[in-house]
Amino acid sequence: MAALFGLRVRRLRGAAGLTQSELGRRAHTHSTRINQIERTTGAKPTLKLAQALDTALNADGLLVDLWPYVYREAFPDWSRKFIELSERAVAIRQYAAAVVPGLLQTEDYAREVLSVGLTLKSPAQLEERLAARLGRQARLTKPDALELWVILDEAVLMRPIGGPAVMRAQLARLLRAADDPRITLQVLPYSSGAHSALGWSLEIPTMPDGSEVAYIESGHRGQLFEEPEEVKEFAVTYDRLRALALPPIMSLDMIRSVMEGTYLAERIPSRSEHRRLAQVQLQQSGGWQLRRGRRLPPRHRPRP
Repeated sequence: MAALFGLRVRRLRGAAGLTQSELGRRAHTHSTRINQIERTTGAKPTLKLAQALDTALNADGLLVDLWPYVYREAFPDWSRKFIELSERAVAIRQYAAAVVPGLLQTEDYAREVLSVGLTLKSPAQLEERLAARLGRQARLTKPDALELWVILDEAVLMRPIGGPAVMRAQLARLLRAADDPRITLQVLPYSSGAHSALGWSLEIPTMPDGSEVAYIESGHRGQLFEEPEEVKEFAVTYDRLRALALPPIMSLDMIRSVMEGTYLAERIPSRSEHRRLAQVQLQQSGGWQLRRGRRLPPRHRPRP
């Protein structure tokens, strides 16, 4: 697919009468990078570069549409089919046993996680996988973004991947993500004890037609399940995990507490504190006041 992408770029460039240097300037990159893409000799293009090339060559979305197929090649064979299915999903339920799910990872956190993969072969491949992972996150900001429900094991919060600064930024990313009404976060605390998903992570994507698949991952290997009866069993497992986990508000409080205590972040106001502060500011603004759940105009003072 990378070769096909490069071929399309070369043909579109030729049709536009552009040299590699001219295309590089239009796409805000170097002619050497254009040559690597066309000859498939360097790192695979990032989504940002694919978008820039698409615009520069008036490709009408062709290169952007082709890019997902290119980046799948950066991952092991056993994970590619699952990636393809998850990209089509309208909703995803996840239980993360070891690390923050890729859709919610910061760049620094993702780099640390991907750099220890057993299937990683070179620094260039690391950059390909990083670009691919970050590119998938665009799905969360589209108008038709998927519904995402994530249960994080407490171990995910406590494992200092990349050090305190990286973890502070990552936990802050989780708190911001929870502001999106389409994203729900829960934490499964150590105190919940043993459960049926010990030792592996679980993801259940829901397809546009309502069908579901299940994917479990342990260590550096994963397995995809598509048979309805098997998927149903994993769905029951997920519901049990959800019942054991802290409610969403308490989960966010726990993430905030770990961020401030373990990773020494400055104190972060909770959602309820934000609401109280907003009400106080509104009441002190000299305009509308909040009284008994209604918005009433201020009383006029009598003239002297």
